Amino acid sequence: MTFTRGLRVRLAVDLRVAGTVTVAGDPAGEPEPEAVAGALLLGEGTEGVVERVDEPEELRPDPRAAEYERLASLLESFGAQMPAASRERAEEQVRELAPAWEAYRARRPVVTARVRLDGGLVLERVRTDVLTAL
Repeated sequence: MTFTRGLRVRLAVDLRVAGTVTVAGDPAGEPEPEAVAGALLLGEGTEGVVERVDEPEELRPDPRAAEYERLASLLESFGAQMPAASRERAEEQVRELAPAWEAYRARRPVVTARVRLDGGLVLERVRTDVLTAL
């Protein structure tokens, strides 16, 4: 699933947010001398809106992994309608390209997002794999 700005999302798991509380917008990002440590629990199903997606440039797959993704999508969408010989050839190509796809997935950087929850709370740098699009 590709996450974009403005997409409504829901937490797919319970989250425990813990650490030092800092002042928002503090340019140094350092805790205030009187800062406190705290924890916040957010339940599965909490909804909000994606404000920003942080996707590293290295996320682009190599050509073999991109071809795997293209062919797998083609088979999933139109495989039942394809002539048998074409479908078998595409399935074989997908099998040959599978190691390149797995290697890409293993080294793929984590995509994060800034999400403003409906209650006003903002989650910064939350991994997109804990979010479900609505």
